Amino acid sequence: MYSLLAQSNLYDYDYSTTNVDSGSAVGLAIFSGVWLLFWLVFAVVAVIAMWKVFTKAGKPGWAAIVPIYNTIVLLEIIGRPVWWFLLLFIPFVNIIVSVVVALDLAKAFGKDAVFGIVALWLFSIVGMLILGFGDAKYQGAKPMPLGTSTGATPPVSQ
Repeated sequence: MYSLLAQSNLYDYDYSTTNVDSGSAVGLAIFSGVWLLFWLVFAVVAVIAMWKVFTKAGKPGWAAIVPIYNTIVLLEIIGRPVWWFLLLFIPFVNIIVSVVVALDLAKAFGKDAVFGIVALWLFSIVGMLILGFGDAKYQGAKPMPLGTSTGATPPVSQ
């Protein structure tokens, strides 16, 4: 048995070969650098937009750059309790909570529900830029209790 292993070429593997040429490695490095630059610009614009929204609402702008604290400040701006932050960690519940937060933020700046869904929930950076740099004024937190209707009057009992 030992003689079969000794005669085979199991230990003669050459580790010096490579299948990557230098041209594709350079291309990958350039692509990665451009991609990183794109995301850095995106992150800076997002922070600037949130900073402006926070300052319009009377909160400190620097809170936009602190990861967990910025969500807590956003919940304070819209008038929701801080414990809602925990709801963002529950799958599927976090989607509903994020929609409600977007709608409440739109309402706090005097915008309608369509703006809340399209601009603040689907395209949040664009919506924050519109709120921060546009003519929207912070009107205070006006959260609507969950489970209430948005326009229908309750039936009158006789």
